[in-house]
Amino acid sequence: MALGRARRQARGFDYWPGFVDALSTMLLAMIFLLSVFMLAQFFLSREVTGKDTALIKLNRQVEELTALLALERSAKSEAQTSLSSLSATLEAANQDKARLQGLLASGGAAAVDAGGQAAAAAQALDAEKQLSARAQAQVDILNQQIAAMRRQLAALEDALNASEQRDRDSQTRIADLGSRLNVALARAVQELSRYRSDFFGRLREILGQRPGVRVVGDRFVFESEVLFESGKAEVSPAGRAQMDQVASAIEDLEREIPPEIPWVMRVDGHTDKRPVSGQFKSNWELSSARAIAVVQYLVSKGVMPQHLVAAGFGEFQPIDAGDTDDALRKNRRIELKLTER
Repeated sequence: MALGRARRQARGFDYWPGFVDALSTMLLAMIFLLSVFMLAQFFLSREVTGKDTALIKLNRQVEELTALLALERSAKSEAQTSLSSLSATLEAANQDKARLQGLLASGGAAAVDAGGQAAAAAQALDAEKQLSARAQAQVDILNQQIAAMRRQLAALEDALNASEQRDRDSQTRIADLGSRLNVALARAVQELSRYRSDFFGRLREILGQRPGVRVVGDRFVFESEVLFESGKAEVSPAGRAQMDQVASAIEDLEREIPPEIPWVMRVDGHTDKRPVSGQFKSNWELSSARAIAVVQYLVSKGVMPQHLVAAGFGEFQPIDAGDTDDALRKNRRIELKLTER
């Protein structure tokens, strides 16, 4: 061995074994590093693969949620469409209800019941508007009620037309009766005018041309002095003689005028415009009292009371507007007028 070392020493220092050792060490280190890198790559690859898987799952979930959202939107659209349809049905029902209420205003008590049913139908539609079949059933019921109301209104219209026809017939009969009555009244007035002429002609014959007695138009006029003393309302003895003849003429007239002609002898009392004194407070009272006194005297002589009327006019219907004694004397008078009742 000594010989060998001696030879190596003799040939110089040998570096190769050290280089080989160093190279082997470096190679081992590189292999270790490569192993570590490969392991890191492996774990990193697994981590990335896990993340990809999670991302794929997340994408699938997003797709599922998107599909669910689309379905939800579709269901919402269908619900809105159904709601619109039900709202339209409800609106139609409300219109039918309003029309039915208009019919109720002129239909009477039967319409009130139908209007209540219409209101109940509208409330049911509002409460159950999601159930289209039930709403349609309520609308059908409402339509049936409207049809029934229309039939009732048609019957009422027929009854009204019949009533109007009866009214027209009644008006025609009334007009005919009125025409007949007018003709009868005209005939009665003509007959009464004839009797009035005869009566006044008879009074002219009876009373003659006595002073203070005259005919003015359709009236027979007695000046007050002929029948009464000044300021008094009792028929004077001279006036009674005049009234006896008048009563006799009226009694003849009662026998001559047919009973179907309504007539009266109106006795009108008039005074002048000078104030009165004594028992009467006004000319009106004096004129009325004198007219009543004449009527009562005629009744006492047999004239029927239902054919006599007394009226007092005071100084308010003068014949002469003057202030002379003659004018005032003319205004103080009793008038007899045969007229219809």
